[in-house]
Amino acid sequence: MSAMTVTDPADVGTGRVGLTDTLSQTLTLAWRATMKMRRSMEVMFDVTIQPLVFTGMFAYIFGGAISGDVESYLPWIIPGLIGQTVLTACVATGVQLRTDMDTGVFDRFKVLPISRIAPLAGPMVADLLRYFIASVLTFAVGIAIGYRPGGGVLGVAGAVVLAMLAGWSLAWIFTLFGIVGRNAQAVQGISLLVMFPLTFLSNAFVPTETMPDGLRAFAEVNPVSLVITAIRDLANDGAVTADVGWALLGCGVVIAVFAPLSVRAFNRRM
Repeated sequence: MSAMTVTDPADVGTGRVGLTDTLSQTLTLAWRATMKMRRSMEVMFDVTIQPLVFTGMFAYIFGGAISGDVESYLPWIIPGLIGQTVLTACVATGVQLRTDMDTGVFDRFKVLPISRIAPLAGPMVADLLRYFIASVLTFAVGIAIGYRPGGGVLGVAGAVVLAMLAGWSLAWIFTLFGIVGRNAQAVQGISLLVMFPLTFLSNAFVPTETMPDGLRAFAEVNPVSLVITAIRDLANDGAVTADVGWALLGCGVVIAVFAPLSVRAFNRRM
């Protein structure tokens, strides 16, 4: 692993860190997180085993009941499962952060003249690899069982990129949970309590038109629904629609709100 770039010692007291140094430090910590993934492959089960199991299970259990047959259900469920799998992977971001904080990893960063956002952003950049694997595997399993994305290669590629961006933005929410939580178990419990409503009260598995009015209203403004609709437009039709724009705007809003909150909470802990 390359040496971490540090700032001039004269800047340590003032907390000034240049943009170039911040980027270098973030990439170095991203490489560290990637190496941890390689050494502990069990942390990858949620983005490797889960797509295999969930894609087959949801397609064959609910396909006939919801769409009449599995093949007709695949264009709906595959993008939905990508959103669900990426959101599940985000939970691990906060849990791993809390684990590192509890085991003293971040205590070492206190004495280093590095950017305060780098220890947070580095692992999150590494997690982009997890979101990529989850998205590609879900598409691959879907194609293996009969899914034929109308958007072609470009549409699928755009859907994967959007899923990765959405995962990165939503991970800031769980990063905040990781910082303020008491321990890793508490962080996981809180994260799952948030993740399940966002996932199941969305358009991931069924059309919102089938829901009662109250649930339908929530599902239609749910940011996960916005992202999944955009993924469907890209993968199934190859179309860059207004829903894609709304999804990108939603990701930007989540980052604008939760990234500063996470950094502020992290600085108080550090």
